[in-house]
Amino acid sequence: MKLTTLTLATLLAAATTAQAEVKIALDTAPDLATSGSYNWVSAFEASLTAAGMDVRELPRGAVGAEAEVFDQITTGLLEVSLSDVRSVAQVDPFIYGVRLPYIFDDAAHMDRALAAGDVFARINEAIAGQEVILAALVPLGPSSGIITTDQAVRSPADMSGLRMRALDDAQIAMYQAWGSSGTIVPWGEVPTGLQTGVIDGYLNSPTVPIMFGQTDFVHNFSDAGVIIPLRAVLFSQAWYNDLSDADRAAVDAAVEAGNAANRAWLAGMTDTALTDLEAAGVTVQRLSPEERAVFRDLSATTYQSDLMAADAVARWVDLAAQTR
Repeated sequence: MKLTTLTLATLLAAATTAQAEVKIALDTAPDLATSGSYNWVSAFEASLTAAGMDVRELPRGAVGAEAEVFDQITTGLLEVSLSDVRSVAQVDPFIYGVRLPYIFDDAAHMDRALAAGDVFARINEAIAGQEVILAALVPLGPSSGIITTDQAVRSPADMSGLRMRALDDAQIAMYQAWGSSGTIVPWGEVPTGLQTGVIDGYLNSPTVPIMFGQTDFVHNFSDAGVIIPLRAVLFSQAWYNDLSDADRAAVDAAVEAGNAANRAWLAGMTDTALTDLEAAGVTVQRLSPEERAVFRDLSATTYQSDLMAADAVARWVDLAAQTR
């Protein structure tokens, strides 16, 4: 009987330990200097650890591509992920509003709009059936610019003939409005595509070419300020709901810590990202407000794409206007 009791106690202790471990699927290398999402993870993890929870980071790609990561979140095999916004949009397209070009002036403006529209509650109600929770939207770095291998870009005319990597059909339409073309390419294939000439560039934060070691073949960055590049922090709904009240409060506090660390990092990085690129050998085109306005005006067609209903687009435009 003693042996049986001891064995049972050991098994229960092991099970409790396994359940307490919080696995986080990373989207970038664990680099605090270049990755906004890892700054979020680092602060989130530190806060959970201080609360007595065990945390394990899973390197980018360790549990598969975006679809596999999302599946593991929905089934409860993975507790936390830094995912593509499209992972949420496949369930609720309303989130695509954060990717409308020039919708927000900066991350602080986005945060005000998200709060004013109670956006997290709205989206989480829509995606609840997928057993997933949207916990945060995390800027990967400063606002996206036009990254190219050879062609320097200061105006849409400079993009004539370029083939750009796109995130979705709306971005393809935007490139077409700018006078170029786009094709949807998975992120893992982008380096090869750039080096073989399949694509000539892509849209992303100025931190990305350095973060992913692309400065040997990416030579130009145009500071067009098109969108805020974001990662969606997803929680397993089963994991979060099964937490004790104390642990759930600790997780909520850790989310706030992650958000604060990410925004603080972003505020500092916004001033240095372009000079860091130049130090890495990338030529930077600093656009004037008038030059950016040309891109912004031509991007208006994206707002009439099929990715979101017209009333959803109108809601985002209204929220942005209210909080500007």
